[in-house]
Amino acid sequence: MKIRIDTEASLPEAARKLLEAAGEKRLWAFDAPMGAGKTTLIAALCRELGVEADMVASPTFSIINEYVAAGGRPVYHFDFYRVESEEEAAETGAEDYFESGAYCFVEWPEMAGSLIPEDALHVGIEVDPATGARIVTLS
Repeated sequence: MKIRIDTEASLPEAARKLLEAAGEKRLWAFDAPMGAGKTTLIAALCRELGVEADMVASPTFSIINEYVAAGGRPVYHFDFYRVESEEEAAETGAEDYFESGAYCFVEWPEMAGSLIPEDALHVGIEVDPATGARIVTLS
């Protein structure tokens, strides 16, 4: 599935479509270059899940942020950019979060290596150089 996001105003609709298309998948691995909009898209997904908009920020330094969605459900947001090895990612307790059944949105999943289960939903984000639009691909 591919979704084109032309403007920030179209993020809520795109987030709704992505959540619907993902079905029961709760672990999302975001594959995109720096500046492609991973955190912005995750913020839109969190808002659709009922997380307060001003609560979502990149956990670049903390590695994991926990948010509270509608009904008190936890949502976990990981940023493994500063993690230097799979072992360091494991020390965060990531596997326990991944197995919790809660939504887990993971930026820079390649840094976590084999900790990311094979059945994770992969979310690719490409930037259209001509328009600046984001093309989001689920696989």
